Amino acid sequence: MVVIDEKMALPVPPPPYASGSSVPPPFPCGRRRSTSISSLPPNLLLHIIYMTFPQTAGIDESPLERQRKTLYWLTYHLRLVNRAFYIACMHVLRSSYLPAYSSLIRAPYTSDPFPMSSSTSSTDSPLDVVQRETRVFDLFITLKTREDMLMDACELHLEREEMFKDLFDLMQPRSRLEDLVRHYGMREGAVHITPPNTSSQSSMAATYGIDSSSRSSGAVSRSKIYGGTSVPFSALSISFSPRKVGLVLTTSGRKQTIAEATRVSNEKLEVAAKKLVKQLKVWLGRA
Repeated sequence: MVVIDEKMALPVPPPPYASGSSVPPPFPCGRRRSTSISSLPPNLLLHIIYMTFPQTAGIDESPLERQRKTLYWLTYHLRLVNRAFYIACMHVLRSSYLPAYSSLIRAPYTSDPFPMSSSTSSTDSPLDVVQRETRVFDLFITLKTREDMLMDACELHLEREEMFKDLFDLMQPRSRLEDLVRHYGMREGAVHITPPNTSSQSSMAATYGIDSSSRSSGAVSRSKIYGGTSVPFSALSISFSPRKVGLVLTTSGRKQTIAEATRVSNEKLEVAAKKLVKQLKVWLGRA
């Protein structure tokens, strides 16, 4: 006969929980947040988008035609879902269409369409990029994906070259020149990027001492220019023509040309940008 010790028969209690809570699981943690595909890490979301591209040919279409359909879908549908999908889709689209975009750059113009590392300037919107040429590049992608889709859908559709003419004859060199003015202007201390949550108008008022009366009339006061004074890039734009370029300052809805430079045949945009920055420094009184 075996005598069982009642103390030994009792179950051993579990160790205390690491959280220090005396309540057994499941622990009360309130309402759990619902997860979605857009909440995935960027690398996983990007991988999922890459997996949407066709791996094999279809019945009535080639792999290239199916790929162009997917690129069209990314441009006109998926990237409009939310910010996460927009960033991931634009990474794929910009990488895919960069060779085609670069091949259409007019000599002797140069190009740098990818956004800066700090892609946003005054807001958190992925559309508000500092790099002006990025907007032209994105517009090219929108037009190109649509044209490719129409060419695959109808054999009678011909690609309209005039659709891209204005992009590369005017918009691309003008935006590229604006980016170069920002680059050389910041290096010379004559241009700055408006900090987040600061409007260009308030920045101009603080920079040039514009009072309420001068703001209402649209006039820019330069009664006293101190060392280190610069112009916000958000208030600058370029007037572009084959023989002349101008630097335009916009304040209170009014535009004023503050620098001009003549262009010669086959002159590089870098040369014109340096001329404009030099004139800008003269306008600031810091030549």
